[in-house]
Amino acid sequence: MLFFFNFVFWLAGGVILAVALWLRHDSKTSNLLIQQFEGHQAPGTFYISVYILIAVGAVMMFVGFLGCYGAIQESQCLLGTFFFFLIMLFACEVAAGIWGFMNRDTISKEMINFYDSAYIKAVDITGSPNKDSAIKVLHVFHSTLECCGKGDDGPLFKQVTGTLCPKLTAKDLLESQSCHVKLIDLFSEKLYLIGLAALAVACIMIFEMIFTMVLCCGIRNSPPY
Repeated sequence: MLFFFNFVFWLAGGVILAVALWLRHDSKTSNLLIQQFEGHQAPGTFYISVYILIAVGAVMMFVGFLGCYGAIQESQCLLGTFFFFLIMLFACEVAAGIWGFMNRDTISKEMINFYDSAYIKAVDITGSPNKDSAIKVLHVFHSTLECCGKGDDGPLFKQVTGTLCPKLTAKDLLESQSCHVKLIDLFSEKLYLIGLAALAVACIMIFEMIFTMVLCCGIRNSPPY
């Protein structure tokens, strides 16, 4: 039974790793987070949670293999090591969950601020030296998110809408959401997926710890041959 759960744990680690790598290389987030403006890279706070998930997935696969081997050999030493790793992983996941909960709004706010800094320069009529680079940044945001503007656009933005949102027709402009809303929706969806993955891992870990302790106690109390 423990071997089956350890195998499921190993598979879950592979799934978590695959999801994390997909999040890391997702075209939407990658297109936005590689942008640079005025010598500053777009905020990469989102990638912290993704890298944590990648590490958790990789360690889960290693620990799952260790647990499978320990269950087959019925080795108290290997199962004890497996249990120790489970506790460490669980503690790290709880810490990451607390960090994620406290910073759940930070990611979208940072990206909105980055967008707004480019937005201000792009609509500047004084001929700012960074205007061209600001327009390029907005082009990427608008084409990636299929949005235009930040929702409370003034007359200056409306005069250059055709330049800043060239791929949107007049009908699209009327129906499009603000980029602020689109950014919040995008990163909320990604963080929700990360949260579900973390919750699934936590549930599996709890069952793994219970079964590991039961097997360890069984091996310890079994009569020697």
